[in-house]
Amino acid sequence: MSEDSSSSEETNTPTSSISQDTFTTETTTITTVNVPPETSPSSSSSSTHLAIQSLASILTTMPPLLSCQDQDPAFSLLHDPDISSQVSSLLRLPDSGAGDNSLCRWFYDTFQSSEPQLQLVVLRFLPIIAGLYLSRVSLKKPLAGFEAVLLALYAHETTSRAGQAITVNVPDLSYSSIYHETKDDQPEKDNNVAEFNLAVISPSLEPHGTVRSTRRARIVGVALELYYSKISLMPVGSKIDLCEFFKVWSGQDDDSSRDCETDQDNQESGTKEGRIPLPWEILQPVLRIIGHCLLGPKKDKELIRAACAACRSLYSRSLHDIIPQAILATRSLLRLSEMTLDPKNNVDHTEIPKNNVITL
Repeated sequence: MSEDSSSSEETNTPTSSISQDTFTTETTTITTVNVPPETSPSSSSSSTHLAIQSLASILTTMPPLLSCQDQDPAFSLLHDPDISSQVSSLLRLPDSGAGDNSLCRWFYDTFQSSEPQLQLVVLRFLPIIAGLYLSRVSLKKPLAGFEAVLLALYAHETTSRAGQAITVNVPDLSYSSIYHETKDDQPEKDNNVAEFNLAVISPSLEPHGTVRSTRRARIVGVALELYYSKISLMPVGSKIDLCEFFKVWSGQDDDSSRDCETDQDNQESGTKEGRIPLPWEILQPVLRIIGHCLLGPKKDKELIRAACAACRSLYSRSLHDIIPQAILATRSLLRLSEMTLDPKNNVDHTEIPKNNVITL
């Protein structure tokens, strides 16, 4: 596989930030950044206002609400629909991912401020950044700006996890649980103690200073894992953007499955433009995000509809590429969403029925 034109040779000298030259050329270099200690509330407020002032020089207009002292500016920056619309429009411009893009520079500097609320603002637009980046890679467009942001997210996750893998212990199903009776004619296991199998949810992380074609999926996948860890704090619009890009990435019509179908879905035709390779490094966090959108506590109809469409397209893509684990996961999500959307299943069995009939 050939390396991307926007990548360069990885350096061995660690640096703590990206120089201005990084955003004026097509070389994207970054290494793991040490996380500074917690800052005081006054410092946090100062960083937030500086970020807002810097963003104001990029956007056309800024809502007056952000200048109010009695409001939380970071919260408004995260949820304001006018700001989201302007930023999304700028990101979708044809040359938005170039190295000299001011908005990409703002995203990078804002995330490097290490303010949790400001980092959420950057993550809020990760769906568009990752979606456009993966869709434009094959077009050989300059993408150093997008790569710098993705590498910053990857470096943050590498530091917070100390490069360690995320694992979980899965019980050996050949052992009976304490809730099941064993037959007398079955031989008992040694010591009658269940063993555990170690399952790797996310492999260990290595510091990367450049985005190469061989590590691109891993870097984007880790960024999506970071997004998933904060998904409960993300606005609904951000999740919908991500579901729409999932459908574009699959490049498949959703004819293979018609679960949770609506009349409006029938009027939409699938598109193959933007189809990308979907290795497991990307599919795994994608399926977790779709699972949250379908089965999460907040039942937003537009979000559920977008997640259903994305899941159907990914199911068709999994059948086309013959990916067993993806077929099982997407089909299971479709069936679970179908049961969740069924009004007959929306019954709270803990509620005491209100009637005047006493049953003895």
